Parts: sequence; structure tokens; C-alpha cells
Amino acid sequence: MANTMKVALVAADREVWSGEATVVNARTLAGEIGIMANHTPIMSVLDEGQVDVRTVDDGHWVAAIDGGFISVAHNQVSLLCEHAEISHESNYDEARRLLEEAKARSEAAN
Repeated sequence: MANTMKVALVAADREVWSGEATVVNARTLAGEIGIMANHTPIMSVLDEGQVDVRTVDDGHWVAAIDGGFISVAHNQVSLLCEHAEISHESNYDEARRLLEEAKARSEAAN
């Protein structure tokens, strides 16, 4: 699978998703970025918003994140966030709602 890469979306408290993907789209503080297999190594700060991933089986999911970091090297993409929630139905509004609920629970626990 030469046109795929390993992707991991990790929140502070858990691994949200990991697997093979063909495309990752995210927003950095410098603007939108699209990552495909064999991308040039980068490290950047993620802005709050949406991460969009196309999986190898023609699947698609979106996640709402509260910012974080992205690292791309050796055909691996790591998205590291304090909070992240995923919607396998590719519904960003649903993922955003889940993120807000998770953040409220985290704040109430502290």
C-alpha cells in the first residue's frame, strides 16, 4: 500500500483513533494542510477545529479538536490534542458537540 500512511489521533487521556489512511486534512495556525503518503516531514501547531481523514477502505471520519500538534515523518502522522472527539458518520457538528461535553466533564472533575 504505497499510497497510505499510518495515522494516530491521540487525546491527553486516550488514543482516539489509529489506522491506515490516504489523506489527512487539518487546520494549523498557519492555515489548512493536506497530508498524503510520503509527505515531507513537518511539525506544526494545530488550530481548534476539524480534522478530516480518508481511510484506506474508502471510509471517512471527522473529529473536533481543541488544538494541539501535528507531526509528519516517515509516512506516519501524529495528531496530539488535549481533547478530541470523533464522528464516524463524518458529522463535524456531532463531533464538536461531543468535544464540548467531554471538556465540560473534564473541567467538572477538576
